[in-house]
Amino acid sequence: MKVIYQLLLALLTMGPAQASQLVVLVDTSTEMPLADIDDAQLRGGIHRDLAQALARKLNRQLVVQVLPRKRIAQALETGRGDLLCLYLPEWLPGHFQWTQPFFPQTELLVSALAAARPQSLSDLAGKPVGTVLGYTYPEFEAALGRRFQRIDVTTNAINLRKLAVGRIHYVATIKAFYDYQLRKGEKLNAHKPLLIKQYLTRCALSSKSSVALADVDHAISQLVAEGTISKILSDYQ
Repeated sequence: MKVIYQLLLALLTMGPAQASQLVVLVDTSTEMPLADIDDAQLRGGIHRDLAQALARKLNRQLVVQVLPRKRIAQALETGRGDLLCLYLPEWLPGHFQWTQPFFPQTELLVSALAAARPQSLSDLAGKPVGTVLGYTYPEFEAALGRRFQRIDVTTNAINLRKLAVGRIHYVATIKAFYDYQLRKGEKLNAHKPLLIKQYLTRCALSSKSSVALADVDHAISQLVAEGTISKILSDYQ
């Protein structure tokens, strides 16, 4: 009888993730204020605060796995992780369940004071623009086509340092990162940023997750209604 009980218990606990856990994935290249990653551990940032809030609402123990961007989709598809947040479906090919849009993101173009401030993306035709390796820039590509001259580096921080010392005049980035740099007192020597696009990001849920999409959406709706999402954002502005 004891053996049968142990077998049943083992079957119930088998699977990519434990039923009582919420395994949230975060890309290793994510920067503050989105994520403070040290020694492959998520120490702080928007991703951590959001994951903690969702885990509380879902009454699950939070487990965070920090993985390289190239392994994120596979981890989600195989059920190694439950959830990946602050994404859009077009950024993550694969068969995933998607929550409602809820977390705001704004894309900006930052221009050095030493250069003329563009009035539109078309003004950047043939001019080098600081971008991040592996990221897509559909608005730039649509406006500039083959004349979109992207200069890839590994992080947004490197791009802004290059802009500050005059090595590049234009940088594509997101408002959360730009505002965080200003809050830290960084001297960027830049014009007022040009707004490129505003949208709401979502979370991708693994099709092998024990968490129901309806439950995640309900938790998100509660966090939005309670003002938790707004507070998470304001804590880093």
